[in-house]
Amino acid sequence: MPSSRFRAVDEAFRKMPIEVEPPEGLTSEYYGCNVFNRKAMREYLSEDTRRKIYESSEQGKTLDRETAEDVAAGLKKWALAKGATHYTHWFQPLTGGTAEKHVSFIEPFGKGEAIEELTGKLLCQQESDASSFPNGGLRNTFEARGYTAWDPSSPAFIIKDTLCIPTIFISYNGEALDYKAPLLRSEIAVAKAAEDLLTYFGIKDDMVVSYLGWEQEYFLVDSSLYSLRPDLVMVDRTLIGHNAARNQQLEDHYLGSIPERVLAFMRDLEFECYKLGVPIKARHNEVAPNQFEIAPVFEVANLANDHNLVLMAMMKKVSELHGFKVIFHEKPFAGVNGSGKHCNWSIGTRSGIGLFTPGKTDNENLMFLMFVSNVLKAVYDNNALLKASVLNATNAHRLGANEAPPAIISAFLGTQLMQAFEELLTSNDMVKLKDKTTYSLNIPQIPELMLDNTDRNRTSPFAFTGNRFEFRAVGSSANCSNAIATLNTIVADQLASFKAAVDKRVAAGTPAMQAILDETRETYKASRSICFDGNGYSDEWKKEAKKRGLDCETSAPKAYSILTDKKTVDLYRRTGVMTEAELEARRDTFCDIYSKKVEIEARVLADLTANHILPVATHYETRLLDNVAKMKAVFSGAEFKSLSEGEVDIIRDLAVHISEARQLAIEMEEACDKANKSKTDYNKAVAYHDKVAPFLDELRLHIDRLEMIVDDEMWPLPKYRELLFIR
Repeated sequence: MPSSRFRAVDEAFRKMPIEVEPPEGLTSEYYGCNVFNRKAMREYLSEDTRRKIYESSEQGKTLDRETAEDVAAGLKKWALAKGATHYTHWFQPLTGGTAEKHVSFIEPFGKGEAIEELTGKLLCQQESDASSFPNGGLRNTFEARGYTAWDPSSPAFIIKDTLCIPTIFISYNGEALDYKAPLLRSEIAVAKAAEDLLTYFGIKDDMVVSYLGWEQEYFLVDSSLYSLRPDLVMVDRTLIGHNAARNQQLEDHYLGSIPERVLAFMRDLEFECYKLGVPIKARHNEVAPNQFEIAPVFEVANLANDHNLVLMAMMKKVSELHGFKVIFHEKPFAGVNGSGKHCNWSIGTRSGIGLFTPGKTDNENLMFLMFVSNVLKAVYDNNALLKASVLNATNAHRLGANEAPPAIISAFLGTQLMQAFEELLTSNDMVKLKDKTTYSLNIPQIPELMLDNTDRNRTSPFAFTGNRFEFRAVGSSANCSNAIATLNTIVADQLASFKAAVDKRVAAGTPAMQAILDETRETYKASRSICFDGNGYSDEWKKEAKKRGLDCETSAPKAYSILTDKKTVDLYRRTGVMTEAELEARRDTFCDIYSKKVEIEARVLADLTANHILPVATHYETRLLDNVAKMKAVFSGAEFKSLSEGEVDIIRDLAVHISEARQLAIEMEEACDKANKSKTDYNKAVAYHDKVAPFLDELRLHIDRLEMIVDDEMWPLPKYRELLFIR
């Protein structure tokens, strides 16, 4: 329970009124009601316009201006009928979140009259201030023009009174200033490369797309207690706080009964998400106290990512109505598990052919092995680049913490698939893949279990899980686009290289299927070092990974340097996903964001130390000193020494920790000032990583020790035992 000093405000927050309307009827009856989906299009768009929209989203065809005018007219009628008064171009700047500028439909005309207007031009393009968002130097302060451009493949939706139109965000010169544009380009690249290979298997005119199923982990904290923690408010994680005696040791929270308050929040969240077409499927308690997970049905990657960002924004709004604050930080509490956003990624055709799914014939299985081996080769050749796509100031606290994938990229295949590839190395013929088997528990009332062909490895950052790869290293606060676009890009480049090698064999007279089999064998052989089925947490693996030539860098700023490596620049140039200037901009942007996040943490911790912790600790020290002085007046000689010895030891501990904390806080701020004098974003980020970040842990040790000494009623901040258990 909260200490008495917090109990009143805690109870007040928990009794806040709930404003979300309760769901009525079946979910299917209102699902997608606030989305301009096909059902809405059939009512508001002509058949010809609908056909062009479908061709644009499913086949990548460009919409003409006349069609855009028709769409805008129908979209406006639909939005006004739903009560919308404004519209916005909804985009994803490099801040990691979303951005929007609301514009009224109202357009004055005549003498004091007005009409509602949304033209094709306004739908397709808007202007935004490109210099005020992170851009890595692509735009200067005096060069403010940037554009948002409509993405027809992601349907518009309404939140309250605003029509949200998904868009990309580019500079005046056309460089990508967001996460969506590179993702869309990467989808084009991987689709073309895969489609070119599929022609060898007689599959033509079947568009390839990448799919994504994210698993969003998060923490909930009572709003009242959250507001009393400046570190949570400012940086979304506790910079100080001693472990609670009970946290996750009993593992009784995982998949346990969902607390009623949380379940009420989840129900309202799902209701709001279903109206926006977000296909939420699963909800459950996660491992750490107050930690939960929500997961959807798989969708095309671009739409899935948009839905994840919609979900995160909606979670913040709905949680507040229930007296909660939702926390997406990867490691908000020390000593318990952090949160990830596992990205289940695959590629397949529009007709339903999964390229990572074993088949029933030799050719189908060859196609499966071919695509899987190429993914392994892409990940092996670009493991440092893939790590750079997920490593940042917040996720660095989670990766490698014996609870999450290590900061070394490796792939897990499972025993059966690994054996199949190994057999391929010693055989000139196609290997046989085993079907799923059944397992009887010899309990009459329990049906036979169908076993998957692979087990699971929770320590693997990139694991094959049956018909997809689970990229577990993505952080819970991240925009999935960066990781998925990187995956699409490296796989597209590898598939193109593979196709060229197969073409060469075929031109030399080797039958096509044999050429593919031979090249698949060589591709797997060249990438075996990326495969690891053991414990990724072990020190032995770290040593082994280094021997295998895998990137073992744990510094986020240093990891970002791979973005401007010549090999990376050439890869992105070949695939057409990003230019050298765009890659340099991302490196500088990521470094700048890293520096700012660490600096904010350091400044907040210094403030907490000076203005919250030390005055209370010093006051408690004074009380103890006064008590010792009074004891000396009552007792004398050996009796006083015996009775006061323990208290004097406590005073000595207090004095040491107070002194050390004060000095470390001063030195930490001086280190920040020195780091800020660095001449480049990269050097500044390295300085913050090497010279400032270590102070955060060192200073915390002393403050956490003070928390265990100072009187509980005097301690100014809610403690872990109060924050981590929902009442």
